[in-house]
Amino acid sequence: MDWINDQIIRLAQSSLPPGAELVMMENPPNEYAIYPQDLSGDGVPELTVVYRWEDELYVHILQYRHIGWMIAAAAKGEGYGVAELTAAPVTTRMVNNLIINWRTGEEQTRRSVYEWSPKGFRNIVPDDRTLETRAISLYPGSEKTTNGTRWGYINGIGTMVIPARFDYANDFQTNGLAIVSEDNGNGLINTTGAYFVRPKYSYIAPFSEGRAVVIDEKGKYRLLNDSGDIVMSQGYSYMADMHDGRAMVNNQTADGKTLYGYVDRSGKEVIPLRYEDASDFSNRHAIVKVKENEYALIRHDGSKEAEFHYPFVGVLGDGLLPFQQTVNGKYGYINEKGTVKIQPTYSMAFPFQNGRAIVNNAEDFGSEYGLIDTKGNLVIQTIYNDITAIGQQRYAVGKAIDPDQTFLGSMYAIFDSDGKRLTEFIYTDVQQYRKGLASASNGKTTFFINTSGNPAPGYPRFEGSGTLKLEDDLIQVNIDQRIKYANRNGRIVWEPNNVIPLRLPYLVREHKYKPNKDYVVYYPAVEGIADHSAQERLNETLKVMSQVKPVSGDEQLGYTYSGDFNVTMFKKNLLQIEMDGYNYPAGAAHGMPTQVYAHINVTNGDMYTLNDLFKPGSNYVKVISDIVGEQIKTDPQYDYVFPDTYKGIKPDQPFYVTQDALHVYFEPYEIAPYAAGFPDFKIPFSQIMNIIDEKGDFWRSFHP
Repeated sequence: MDWINDQIIRLAQSSLPPGAELVMMENPPNEYAIYPQDLSGDGVPELTVVYRWEDELYVHILQYRHIGWMIAAAAKGEGYGVAELTAAPVTTRMVNNLIINWRTGEEQTRRSVYEWSPKGFRNIVPDDRTLETRAISLYPGSEKTTNGTRWGYINGIGTMVIPARFDYANDFQTNGLAIVSEDNGNGLINTTGAYFVRPKYSYIAPFSEGRAVVIDEKGKYRLLNDSGDIVMSQGYSYMADMHDGRAMVNNQTADGKTLYGYVDRSGKEVIPLRYEDASDFSNRHAIVKVKENEYALIRHDGSKEAEFHYPFVGVLGDGLLPFQQTVNGKYGYINEKGTVKIQPTYSMAFPFQNGRAIVNNAEDFGSEYGLIDTKGNLVIQTIYNDITAIGQQRYAVGKAIDPDQTFLGSMYAIFDSDGKRLTEFIYTDVQQYRKGLASASNGKTTFFINTSGNPAPGYPRFEGSGTLKLEDDLIQVNIDQRIKYANRNGRIVWEPNNVIPLRLPYLVREHKYKPNKDYVVYYPAVEGIADHSAQERLNETLKVMSQVKPVSGDEQLGYTYSGDFNVTMFKKNLLQIEMDGYNYPAGAAHGMPTQVYAHINVTNGDMYTLNDLFKPGSNYVKVISDIVGEQIKTDPQYDYVFPDTYKGIKPDQPFYVTQDALHVYFEPYEIAPYAAGFPDFKIPFSQIMNIIDEKGDFWRSFHP
């Protein structure tokens, strides 16, 4: 830890009993288990010291009093090492609790949470209890840098307390951990910003019932406990979140068939993989597909409670299950014994929740949604384009913007569970209720609504369309592709920077272009170029590359478009800017991303092309084409490339540069499936130095 200096180490050592030694940490590695943190709530840090004495581990707290540093609390440790040492508010929001992950085995740790009170210093987490802390007052925020967008965490007054160094950062969870991305991997950090789990997984899901699903380097799903340890020996092709102490898993058999089963919190396969399909457990029951035309309601131990001989049976809710009586037939509802309770008359039927179910009456994949009760009575007529349950016995009911083009979306009104419409159809978006409030937008402003469906008094409104989230200290304002934070009065206490300093006098300034509610672009402008005409020409080109173009403000677009940029490199005089876009046609399965780079000399505003990197007359197209072709042929990471589609690069092939390499890339679908994104090929400069123009302006712009 950066703040552990020699003076603190000497203080810790002087407090040890004769023959004791300080313990080294696992995370961060090669650091002593010494931790300065306020544990008493007086604003003055105490010093936690973990040590080994006579082959046992101990922890004590040093507190400064008027006569000097004294041992104010102590406890015996566990295991043989310290995996992690941190603090977070657990028993109260106002005071930190000491949290230690003791190493108890090669793959096992045990978490202790210590409460320091007049009653003493004690571990409050029994062996079998999952740690659940109170709200963590740290919130993710981004900063634009010369190395792309980086994420960190601010506190309740808008100060960045965990520096912006991550590729992405998620909210802190109730166990005091947050999922972050760095170096092409995902890991977990604690409230100090230290890694609890290094970023070695391709995916980490939020914790559920003290367990998180991760995907390892082999693409297998595994289960992580809240001590950061994998609790199972084998991986699966898929794993859902933990529900009722069970996580649904599946694997593919040798003949390509997928079978489903369940594991418990220890990772043990408690219900074998023998089903053709399976749902999550709820109220200690789950629906599984045994075989064609046979479903079963199973108990927590895997035993059958009921069998249903129908082509489809859905998830249990309020004692009823959606079902189809015939293949491709209508949907209705049966009870847990298989008795038909609501005749199959719907083209789609969703599970019951709180005595209500959403149904669709339209044919041919149309939209005629309504709401029924458990007797099958219509509560909301089946005439709407969309219905979503948003909590608090409320529903966001959508009326098509254009009845002839229902895929363009809806305008929403709020209904209650009795079918009473509480508002007009005035909202473009409504989120789930949380603490009696829901985020809503009318396309121009975003605000909170109360359970009456009206704007909540005492809460601010924000320009733009997006979502709001009420945190303990702040309001998270996620509007027009940007996250900022405000206090309850609406005053912005933190927002991302819109200026990226390069070196004096050069900088990149972010501008926003939003001519339509469905079209928003953030585009760059370079400042500081001595030739103002060259600067103006450059910035006009950057606007065009960013898709800043005339768009009608009143027209209902048949698509949404968002654009953004990142400075990916600034070295010597070369400024490299990546401009990304995403065009999503209404009703499409997915949108189409775009990616272009600008390579700029900040001293004169010149922009470089691929050709400028090479000696005049060199056949760079063939050289690069051959190198890429060989990578496709020999490197397994490019197995996804469509056979016989690669024909070489173009003279103006899209590219970017890094410190030591040229990268060329292709558009989605050009040589590979959409899921492959932009296939990227790295060519080290050392491999092509014989054709690089080392005296050319491009090369010299980022080399001595």
